[in-house]
Amino acid sequence: MPVLVASDLDRTLVYSAAALALTVPDGDAPRLLCVEVFEGRPLSYLTETAAGLLVELARATVFAPATTRTREQYRRISLPGPPPRYAICANGGHLLVDGVSDPDWHRAIASRLAGECAPLDEVRSHLRSTGDPRWVRKHRVAEDLFAYLVVERDRLPEGWIEDLSGWARPRGWSVSLQGRKVYVVPGPLTKSAALREIAHRSGADLTLAAGDSLLDADLLLAADRGWRPGHGELADEGWTAPGVDALPERGVMAGERILEELLRAARRR
Repeated sequence: MPVLVASDLDRTLVYSAAALALTVPDGDAPRLLCVEVFEGRPLSYLTETAAGLLVELARATVFAPATTRTREQYRRISLPGPPPRYAICANGGHLLVDGVSDPDWHRAIASRLAGECAPLDEVRSHLRSTGDPRWVRKHRVAEDLFAYLVVERDRLPEGWIEDLSGWARPRGWSVSLQGRKVYVVPGPLTKSAALREIAHRSGADLTLAAGDSLLDADLLLAADRGWRPGHGELADEGWTAPGVDALPERGVMAGERILEELLRAARRR
């Protein structure tokens, strides 16, 4: 029976230059591999050691990236190893099979959102009325499924995230602050639902997962075992759960450690 590994990408496996969190002297820093280029510039990295581990993991398991990125943003990532058969994009709104979104899956998700959550336009209107241009840099909509802001994090008013969460919750939406982005995502839009679908299709009876943000919590809870790094929303809140290991490493070295743990667990199986 195959092992399914579903992992978040940004700040879990791959890291921007600002998120590397390298604390060793420059001469001792690990060699890095660029895995994303945007507008002609390098954007995301992992260590060369992590790249080798990922190749081994992808060959030994059903490896499925599980990201909040849109399909377009995900396709900018060029991970080492064989192309994943499955990928979860837009926080579960799109299930990619050999790079193509499954239309039946997307249709079913869109139907649930329409029936269970306040409309996206209502959320966008609220964000525009409460977000101050002094600290909001961009308003964005992802795949017509959810909204997010690019903000100056150090200028966010105290309590604004909590107020936004309180407004969103009774309307069926949740809020997540990741780096410079504030995500507002409908509750039924989850990575865990897509994880279960991939497990069903692949025949996997052991699922492993990794992630760093509140949007990854349901993924970690749905897997048989999970790992989170020492940074991110989950670490900031001290979040943990049975079967989820909280690792001490931060930054790009956490990505390396996570891949070591995933590969070790898959091989032990």
